[in-house]
Amino acid sequence: MMDKVQLETLCAIAVLAGEQVMDVYAQAFTVWQKDDASPLTEADLRADRVIRAGLEQYFPGVFILSEESVSAGPAQAETFFLVDPLDGTKEFLKRNGEFTVNIALIQSGKPVAGVVLVPATGVLYAAAVGVGAWRRDAQGETVLQVAKRAVGDTLRIIGSRSHVATEMQAWLDALDLPYEFLGVGSSLKFCRIAEGAADVYPRFFGFGSDALPEELRMLAGL
Repeated sequence: MMDKVQLETLCAIAVLAGEQVMDVYAQAFTVWQKDDASPLTEADLRADRVIRAGLEQYFPGVFILSEESVSAGPAQAETFFLVDPLDGTKEFLKRNGEFTVNIALIQSGKPVAGVVLVPATGVLYAAAVGVGAWRRDAQGETVLQVAKRAVGDTLRIIGSRSHVATEMQAWLDALDLPYEFLGVGSSLKFCRIAEGAADVYPRFFGFGSDALPEELRMLAGL
């Protein structure tokens, strides 16, 4: 587990990484293509180096699995940090501000602590089991609370800003509930739900479009 002091340390590491991201964001930069055809920038690499250095300094011996690098040694650790130094690189390239720095602590296959920073705005989301969850911005901290819905309320469905997947469109087309679709980039989608600004973020794992309305009603509590 992670206590409040350790969680604040994780927040500080994310903020330092965010500064590197914004330094690149403010200038012209080169874009490379990874083996999976996803984009890679100097911001990804610089943020990764800052996060890795911080985690190695303050949490020595904990395995680090990052999108851009992996700790040396066996990767079967029960406890490890899962890192995406720049989530939403496509949004970064569009310069719309909807990209994040993500750091999570995983224990026995479950997330027990995490930090999501929005470098473009300075907004930070943090949570840890036994500590709590909050949103921090220039006005201070706000405890995170998902929204309560009543039958008949417009369902606020959140999804990718960059593209609407075929499965998502099939779900929306088959929906017989009033809804609003909110396009948001990166892990901000989960943050929007956590702070009560959206209700559901559908993810699709191979079930057919005929099952979508029932699945959505389950997720929406209807």
